[in-house]
This record gives sequence, structure tokens and C-alpha cells, in this order.
Amino acid sequence: MTAPQSPRPNQPSVPQPSQPSDVSTTPTRTDSPKQLLGIYVRGMAMGAADIVPGVSGGTIALIAGIYERLINALGSIGPNLWQIFQQEGGIKGLLAVWRQVDATFLLCLVLGIATSFATLAGIIKHLLDNEPLLIWSFFFGLVVATVFILLSEIERWNIGRAVLFATGLGAAMVISSLPLLTTTPSLPYLFFAGAIAICAMILPGISGSFILLLLGAYDTVLEAVHTMNLSIVLTVMAGMITGLLLFTRALKWLLSRYYQATLALLTGFIAGSLIKVWPWKVDALGALDNEAVNNVMPWQYPTGAHWLTTIGLMLLGAILVSLLSWWGNRANRV
Repeated sequence: MTAPQSPRPNQPSVPQPSQPSDVSTTPTRTDSPKQLLGIYVRGMAMGAADIVPGVSGGTIALIAGIYERLINALGSIGPNLWQIFQQEGGIKGLLAVWRQVDATFLLCLVLGIATSFATLAGIIKHLLDNEPLLIWSFFFGLVVATVFILLSEIERWNIGRAVLFATGLGAAMVISSLPLLTTTPSLPYLFFAGAIAICAMILPGISGSFILLLLGAYDTVLEAVHTMNLSIVLTVMAGMITGLLLFTRALKWLLSRYYQATLALLTGFIAGSLIKVWPWKVDALGALDNEAVNNVMPWQYPTGAHWLTTIGLMLLGAILVSLLSWWGNRANRV
């Protein structure tokens, strides 16, 4: 099983990872209704992952074979769109801009993510609060399988790629181990937090919701969404849009020119996130509660290791991500 290669929007077939794409041309890919439904389902999977503080929707996008297309689409958003619109003008200009940013793909993906937030957020939050061992075991198995699949995709290992993998691994482990900030965030701080969080949400292995939690802005943002505090919501959204446009352009450039090296770095990020999704967690006093963030060995867990349940859920997560990878490979070959 190998990780699926996301087709670049301006190419009709799956490119070889070592061959850079032409990022300046207008995307011409047309998806069938069946393919658009598949993109929507992948968006739902990304949304479900992003709800969990510690699991990145970017990881799901990478293993599902749409990551590079997502980065290319987001990286195409910029001032040059006005020039593209002016060349045609009117409806034709709008259609040219729509094709340039692969907007149909982005729309289906966003709708899928929004569906997950609307339908699964409550369920996942309930499991995190009441059955953390179960949900962390599932995602631990999912992430472990993802790492193995992506490692098999990296060709011609060398010192440089090994160093990049180790760098990503170390960075993710350090970020996952940082203490949570306790602060009353101001609007400029929330703008900054939104910009950093959206970059993490796109980057496989690091969760955007966890970054908000780390920066002490998670509860403030959730409360603002719940109470419709528009000043906070709009500030965070502005930060997210700014961070997204700046970060994805850099990542698009890296993927188009140094795909294998970038994949090694991203795989390291994903591997490093395992410290965050380790199932057996306790609080500072060695007890179980909602603030349990300290990893312990399975036999040190207060209620026992629950080997049968935890290993079964890990295998389920690994099987599902393998099926998702197979589906991504199959879809990209059509």
C-alpha cells in the first residue's frame, strides 16, 4: 500500500513525484459528480480529524490523495486573480477565476468539512470527555498506519531527507509537549492565533485546534462561535485567511520543486504527533479527567490497559486509513 499522489490541477493524470508541476497555468481539470461526491466525503473526514485537538485534517488530505491539489488551489489565490478577471471580464472573467483557484473542488471540500463540524463535533467532544481512551486509541492507530504508508512512498532515502524527517519529528514532538498558555487574548493576539492555527491545520501532523489550545485561545474562540461574538469571530477569520494565503503559497512552491524532500518533512511531522495522540493519559496527579495530558505506560493507566479494546480500535483506525489510501490511489488513476 502506498500513499496516493494528489493530481496537480493543471494535469490530467497523476504526475511523478520527482517532476515539478507548472504552477502558473490555469487548472483545467473537470470532476464528474461521482468525483465531487468523493471530495465531499474526504472533506468530512478532514473535518472529523480537525475536531480532535492533536489530529490534523492535513494528515487526512495527504493520505486521501488530495493534499497537493488542495495546496495548489489555495496557493493560486492572490492578486493575479484580478488580472485574470480583467482579461475576459464579466461572466467569462469570473469563470476564469473560478477555474484558476479550482473553486469547485474547494467548495465541495469545505462543505464536507462544515458537515462534519455540524454533525460530528458533539459526538467527538462527548467521546473526548467521557471515553478518551477509546477515541485516542482509534486515532493512534490511524496515525501509525499513515506514517508507515507515507514512509513507503519516499524514494531514494538520503542524508538530507533523513534530516528533514528527523526535523519534522522533533518539531512536532516539541510543539505537542509545550505547556498550555493561560491568558485573556486580545483581538490582535486572536488574529495571530488564527493565522498560526490555520497553518497548523493545513500542515499534516499538527492540529489547528491544538495550536489554539496551546495559545490559550481555544475556549475563547469556541465561546465566540457559540455566542456569535462577531468581533472575535471576524478577527480570527481574518487571521486565518492571512495565514492561509501566505503559508500555502510557500508550501505550493516546495511541493512543486522538492516533492520528496517535503514529503519526508511532512511525514516527520505526522510521526511526531504520535506523542499527542498516545491513548493512555493522566493528569498531573495521576488521575483521569478532562485535563489529562501526561502520557503513561499502558500498565500505569488507573483503570488498566484495556488491551483488547485499545488494540482493536487501533487496528480499526489503521484499516480505515489504509482503505482511504487505496481509495485515493484508485480515484487518482481514473
